Amino acid sequence: MLLLIPIVPTVAMAVEEAETKPSGFIGLLDAVFSQIVNFLSQIFFFEIFGLPFIVLWLIGGAIFFTLRMGFVNIRTFKHAIDVVMGKYDNPDDEGDVSHFQALATALSGTVGLGNIAGVAIAVQLGGPGAIFWMTLGGFFGMSSKFVECSLAQMYRRIQPDGTIAGGPMYYLSKGLGERGLRPLGNGLAILFALLCVLASMGGGNMFQANQAYAALAGIIPGLPNWVFGLVVAVLVGIVIIGGISRIASVTARLVPAMAVIYVLACLWILLGNLTEIPAAFGTIITQAFSPEAIGGGFVGTLVQGVRRSAFSNEAGIGSAAIAHSAARTDEPLREGIVALLEPFIDTIVICNLTGLTIVITGVYQETSAAQANGVELTAAAFSSVIGWFPIILAIAVVLFAFSTMISWSYYGEKSWSYIFGEESAIIYKGIFVVCVFIGSVVNLGAVLDFSDMMLLAMAFPNLLGCYILSGKVASALNDYLNRLNSGQMPVYSHETSGKSPL
Repeated sequence: MLLLIPIVPTVAMAVEEAETKPSGFIGLLDAVFSQIVNFLSQIFFFEIFGLPFIVLWLIGGAIFFTLRMGFVNIRTFKHAIDVVMGKYDNPDDEGDVSHFQALATALSGTVGLGNIAGVAIAVQLGGPGAIFWMTLGGFFGMSSKFVECSLAQMYRRIQPDGTIAGGPMYYLSKGLGERGLRPLGNGLAILFALLCVLASMGGGNMFQANQAYAALAGIIPGLPNWVFGLVVAVLVGIVIIGGISRIASVTARLVPAMAVIYVLACLWILLGNLTEIPAAFGTIITQAFSPEAIGGGFVGTLVQGVRRSAFSNEAGIGSAAIAHSAARTDEPLREGIVALLEPFIDTIVICNLTGLTIVITGVYQETSAAQANGVELTAAAFSSVIGWFPIILAIAVVLFAFSTMISWSYYGEKSWSYIFGEESAIIYKGIFVVCVFIGSVVNLGAVLDFSDMMLLAMAFPNLLGCYILSGKVASALNDYLNRLNSGQMPVYSHETSGKSPL
């Protein structure tokens, strides 16, 4: 996700690990952005009732949408699985990719280092109880994903060449324009697009390349960073030049593969400690409400869990809406229903597997936050049972980082094109590829912190628009479910259509 290790302190940790501090022009750039980041931190992490404002904004929206949509995350869960499996895929619908490919593309931007390191940091700072609040945040975040991705389908634009342009930029400008709020909508759309471009270059690109190199260098001593950067930049360039169809094709195969590798490793440990799982769940639930919980008591535990959940699955950020807008469907709500599976897979399943593994092995009690960062703590948990796991972890980190980069390149490209026009997209792609190389060889410190702040800021214009347009989504949902329950939805067969959901 992006944010992968999603808050500013985490990026700072990565910088501290560098052998040398930035100097010269890079050092000056780092110093300038440090001042900007400090200012933005005071805004985004301003506390209300002991909770950072950005957390309240994201989770408050998630709870509101869950209630407003009548717990759509529960009511449509089974239907979402049917849609992903291709049961309702009409090959003649307009769009660039299948439901499954859109889901895989969006997941590749969220399933990442946050699942490996973010959970570990939450446990370090908030104790095992943070896992409970992280899970609860993922549950409510499913509704945020549903709303934003449904709106992306409702207001997407079909280009003259048949490709799709969609995302928060379009439902903010067109949707709010329909409500007589055109100036506000246009302003929010441009703001969102600008923030998305900046976020894609840093947290969605350079930070990924930097962490991927660090992981691989750990098992291949002496690996030149410039060689790694050049190879990855070329591979990323080959994929993103092909557009969303090629990106979707790669992620539809890469995401399931890397997720399976990581999940199997977690299950290996959990199955070997079956008798300890009930006690681990007991610890998680007990410490979720314990005043003596690590990291500042009950509020500290809650904040860590909610923060990691919100940032790992990016529900409410608006990024995934760009990928889901390109799905082939004539039912906008159907794609929103598919999208709500993302927080479930990303946070409720994968993050919980990581959390259980850390709690069962007990490494969080042996390794303090000062001694290990998130990735190191997760590696310690696995290596305590599987000595060779650091190799698997390094491979997983590289694959997660690569898939995140190509997904965020698409988000950034669409946002760039919204501001500067489709004909200039090649310029963005060129800059993006160069940033992959830069991220592999240079530690930019506060520049990346600034980029992560831009991702957080995307939630402000996006959720504001979602709040205003939530009534339209609720009405469309009622109509959709009425037609589904009455048997009016046509069902398609892959064999007869000649197309698989992949």
